[in-house]
Amino acid sequence: MSSAAKKAVEAKQARHAAASVRKSDRPGAMRRARGEGDRPIARGQAIPRGLGGDQVEGRQAVRELLLAGKRRVREVMIAEDQDNNETLQDIADLANDMKIPVREVTRTKLFSVARTESPQGVLARADEIDDFDLLDLAKRKGANGAPPFLLAMDGVTDPGNLGALLRTAECSGVTGIVLPKHRAVHITPTVTKSAAGAVEYLPMALVGGLPNAINELRAAGVWVIGLDMGGDTDLFNLTVADEPVCLVMGAEGKGLSRLVRERCDAVVSIPLLGELASLNVSAAGALACYEVTRRRLAAKAAN
Repeated sequence: MSSAAKKAVEAKQARHAAASVRKSDRPGAMRRARGEGDRPIARGQAIPRGLGGDQVEGRQAVRELLLAGKRRVREVMIAEDQDNNETLQDIADLANDMKIPVREVTRTKLFSVARTESPQGVLARADEIDDFDLLDLAKRKGANGAPPFLLAMDGVTDPGNLGALLRTAECSGVTGIVLPKHRAVHITPTVTKSAAGAVEYLPMALVGGLPNAINELRAAGVWVIGLDMGGDTDLFNLTVADEPVCLVMGAEGKGLSRLVRERCDAVVSIPLLGELASLNVSAAGALACYEVTRRRLAAKAAN
């Protein structure tokens, strides 16, 4: 091939590549979901505008969606030819009782619309999760009149980590979640699956900026405690745990942002006695949530 012909072929290939990129940017093309652990949003699926949660995947997550009954479920899809499974049968029975359409589809079809790598043979489509007002969460008491206990995320972008944090939060008695609108993962299918149904029971507020939200919480009488490896004191000296409190989890790797750190009433760290310099954010969150729970149970027992 001559040099001129070779250049002509390369120019044509470049034009095709550019056209392909432009085509992928058109409305309706495959788009990335919020959260790096989720597969692309398929053609025709809506992109969540708020907290998300409109597609729920995984057996436990779908079952809790139906049991909670807090939002409208449009349909449930179950893959054909699965082994007998008690949870899947519960899902089908619950959906039928609630007059929710149940579609049996091939595994290939289910996987084509799923946005997690392993939907466990079932997914549901529902209304998005409702967004609560931040100051309502600041006043919301827990079981038996326990003071508000909030968990805020500062730049947590991994959906698996957020899901694990939400599951721990629900189990440990957290009464509300605070998520920033930007630079943070919201309630994607991977989050709902990892949270195993916790998203159905945790009120969540979506805030424009976490530093301003912290100021509002402090003005409402909530102690705001940041968790960061550079904290001034250790977690196990958290004396305000039995009062209205909000724990703030920093981003994976980066920790708390400067503005968030400056606005917290205190920043605490977890003692690390081994060679590694940090814990995974979901593990750190589990320790922090249960330290608050432990202190609250101890204070209740003392009274």
